[in-house]
Amino acid sequence: MSSPNTTYALTIPKEQLIKDVERHGILIVREAFSFFNINEDYVFSHIIITLCLSGSARAMYDMRVIEHHKNDLAFIMPGHILHPLDCTDDFSYAVFFISPRMFDDLRFHTFSHDFEKFHYAPHCSLTDEQAAHLLAIVDQLIVIASRTDEEMPHRYHTLLAQLAVGYEFLTCYRCEQDKQWMSKRHAEIFSRFCDLVVNNYRESREVKYYADLLNLTPKYLSKVISSATDGLTPAKWIEQYVTAQAKRLIEAHATPTLQETAYMLGFSEPTSFYRYFKRATGMTAKEYRQQQLLHNQMP
Repeated sequence: MSSPNTTYALTIPKEQLIKDVERHGILIVREAFSFFNINEDYVFSHIIITLCLSGSARAMYDMRVIEHHKNDLAFIMPGHILHPLDCTDDFSYAVFFISPRMFDDLRFHTFSHDFEKFHYAPHCSLTDEQAAHLLAIVDQLIVIASRTDEEMPHRYHTLLAQLAVGYEFLTCYRCEQDKQWMSKRHAEIFSRFCDLVVNNYRESREVKYYADLLNLTPKYLSKVISSATDGLTPAKWIEQYVTAQAKRLIEAHATPTLQETAYMLGFSEPTSFYRYFKRATGMTAKEYRQQQLLHNQMP
């Protein structure tokens, strides 16, 4: 196994990045200098953790705008939407991707009891000293990840142990911020709504369905979502999420037909999916697929 890259712009194809993460369990970039493509939705099956090293950037996470400045740390959860907006010329950040298997093992063995705080409030600010401590842990993770299983027979569990150390530091650093978050019930409702859509969008795309699961009225749910997203309605949030998943499937699968894609997304009739996609994006699913094929053929 080759050593993971530690300094580069994230310009490798998403498909290759996913393969690398699955192969190694974790992919760490000590200093990255750019986002993926600006103004595109990304839905990953991995957990992504970023720490801003310099400059600043803006991105939408689950359709909420989050500003990222020096020493800001962010968690992007599996299945949720990341939408890069813009960044300064001097923006750089450390980032690592953790595979679903490693993430599940980490939660089971270490922090399943109190991980919700990072899920509901995925963004926090650190001091210079705290950021330096975390970067020292990241450097050690890079050393461990660069070893082969032959060189380090317990490499996987050593990575888990080092990740657990980093988490314990984060738990300490966030004590005061956690107290502030606990008073914000709307933040919890919004995050629960996002989770429910992530897990159930194939079953229903109706606002009432999710309001019922949350034991809320559709009107109150609309107020919460609108407040968290600067005016986005729950129906529009669901539409954007389903559309992002549709684009991911169209981009990732070269052989399945668009009819099969519709069924994979939970639509009972392909024509319903075609209308849904056209209304949300302004182009047909076929046009979007052709656009992606042309883009992939470009040198």
